Amino acid sequence: MAINNIFSWGNVNFAHMVIGPIQTNVYLFFNDKGSFVVDPADDCPAILAALEAVEVDTPDAIVVTHAHFDHTGALAQLRQATGATVIASAIDAPAIENPDPTASRTLPPVQQCPVDRPVNDGEVVELCGLPWKVLVTPGHTPGSMCLYLAAEDNDGEHALLISGDTLFRGACGRTDFEGGSPAQMRESLQRLSQLPDTTVVLPGHMKFTEIGAEQIGAFRLFG
Repeated sequence: MAINNIFSWGNVNFAHMVIGPIQTNVYLFFNDKGSFVVDPADDCPAILAALEAVEVDTPDAIVVTHAHFDHTGALAQLRQATGATVIASAIDAPAIENPDPTASRTLPPVQQCPVDRPVNDGEVVELCGLPWKVLVTPGHTPGSMCLYLAAEDNDGEHALLISGDTLFRGACGRTDFEGGSPAQMRESLQRLSQLPDTTVVLPGHMKFTEIGAEQIGAFRLFG
């Protein structure tokens, strides 16, 4: 699986790949201060090849936005291959460390993987030398989380939101899985709608969007 594209957004670059049968967006962020992978779907060799392509020897961290198998399929392999620190919400960490072996009927069971750094809402994690704020946004899973990089912490212009399966272009993550909650999803979407309209949203599936576009999209439909 080749890199779809490489973007430069303020003080950080990221490579974008679409991996797996559910077409998961996998991101590789990098700059001269570090690197990290977001949501390693079920093709570890492809992710390792992407790291090599952008001349990253080993990522500093692997960020998991939530515990579903289509976002964690290659997590254990990637952690073993790179030694990177796994970061996930403290709420979803137990489900990542002890995944449901029956979650997917079409893929092998996801391997158990330690979460090295469980994080909580409001916590700030430094990745690529930049302060990303943890926003725990339940609804899709109890501990779904986003990472937000404010424009003033980037280059003064470009804010970024890694939204996992909380917010898509014109849609939000499903709430009918175990642990999902329509009421919590509405609250999470309302919270995200307060971010600056120019914030670029990097979702777990489908195309990129902006917070402003979702004021007449997902927030209006589902908020």
